[in-house]
Amino acid sequence: MSVVTVGLDLAKTVFQAHGVDDAAQTVLRRRLGRSELLAYFAKLPPCLIAMEACSSAHHWARELVALGHDVRLIPPQYVKPYVKRNKTDAADAEAICEAATRPNMRFVPIKTRDQQAVLALHRSRSLLVRQRTASINAVRGLVGEFGLIAAKGRYRMSELRQRLNAMTPDHLPAIACQAINTLFDHIDMLEEQIAAVENCRVA
Repeated sequence: MSVVTVGLDLAKTVFQAHGVDDAAQTVLRRRLGRSELLAYFAKLPPCLIAMEACSSAHHWARELVALGHDVRLIPPQYVKPYVKRNKTDAADAEAICEAATRPNMRFVPIKTRDQQAVLALHRSRSLLVRQRTASINAVRGLVGEFGLIAAKGRYRMSELRQRLNAMTPDHLPAIACQAINTLFDHIDMLEEQIAAVENCRVA
């Protein structure tokens, strides 16, 4: 019997496939290593392949579409209700396969490489901004222990650093000054990295 729908459970090294025919009868259960995945699906006639929209899903979706398959990505929360037994790779693949055949199922659009690149920029910037905020808060907390209070906002960091360096060793031990200045240097580096990401985005 020919496979018409395949549920593919993604992983880093070993993938699990579950396929059914047009009568919804199981005709395929197979574990595939990463290196053999594309070669295996290249031999299959074009069919519907469904995967959870998780890490690496868009990459594999693009590769499988290039082989002539119809690929659908399903939000993981929509797959969960179809898991019929203990959570295993095989059970997940079967659930993905069943979810893909539901008439009202919602799918996630497959991102192109360019769209994925823009997303990488946004996520990189978001991570750097969070790190900058955490570092600024750490500095504010540390200098506060030595009686140095600064107004909120990252634009006050330069002024705060000047006030810190003007303190005498009687009020701020040298080891603390060195440690806090290391955080200031880290914040400066993060500012440069954020600016570089933003310039890349504009370009």
